[in-house]
Amino acid sequence: MHPDHRGQAQHARLLSPDGGEDATPKKIAATDAIFAQVLAVNQAADAAQGVLRVSMDAKATVKIGPFSRNGRSRVPVAAADHDFQPEGTVTPVGLLLPELDELFLYGVTSRVTSDCLVDRLVQWWEAVRARFAHITTLVLNLDNGPENHSHRTQFVARLVRFVADYGLTVRLAYYPPYHSKYNPVERCWGILEQHWNGTLLDALDTVLRFAATMTWKGTRPTVALVTTTYERSVTLAKEAMAAVEAQLTRHPTLGKWFVDIHPPPARDS
Repeated sequence: MHPDHRGQAQHARLLSPDGGEDATPKKIAATDAIFAQVLAVNQAADAAQGVLRVSMDAKATVKIGPFSRNGRSRVPVAAADHDFQPEGTVTPVGLLLPELDELFLYGVTSRVTSDCLVDRLVQWWEAVRARFAHITTLVLNLDNGPENHSHRTQFVARLVRFVADYGLTVRLAYYPPYHSKYNPVERCWGILEQHWNGTLLDALDTVLRFAATMTWKGTRPTVALVTTTYERSVTLAKEAMAAVEAQLTRHPTLGKWFVDIHPPPARDS
């Protein structure tokens, strides 16, 4: 069994009040059903030749400057001993292909919005599509965050456009609330933190250099800098969203967490 599937299959043990764990994570009524469906979707995706699974998420924003990050650096460093404004920020956005162990990291200097996330999907697909000409469906593992949940109008509208532009089906498969750690790309953030450890991330180039030299399953990621400025709170009017919603196929009982977006039928020439 793939490690991702094994972790999802074992989540019930981690959540069991009698399992001896230190603390029981929060649950909602549908948590177990969501996990079961995620496992089924992921296993089916990994077994199908025309389907590619992508795990996507953003790491916590990194402040650029002489801030103490704890840990131990390889070289002597001196962190600031008082609070001051950072010279800038960068938010790593990651796309992981779990079956291929390929990681793509984007250092975003703006806020991470719905448009930013879909733009990274477009940027990634443009870079790899020639390799995956046989792929007809992308399964996106997501964490149901504020900028990428399935009722976030701009996020879904941009995905509908992506599907139409590239002729792909996109299947959204979200992890349950309070359990984003099971999203495979989340494991990459711990590796990145260990890699830069106590280093002072006092320049954007330093952050990117550490991102480019980390390894995931023995392979270094593809890293790119994104300096586009994104505006927050871009939304669709009710009428526009109704038209978008009509192009979605939601799971009959778990429609918030599992959504299919199919390309429009080809027009007769």
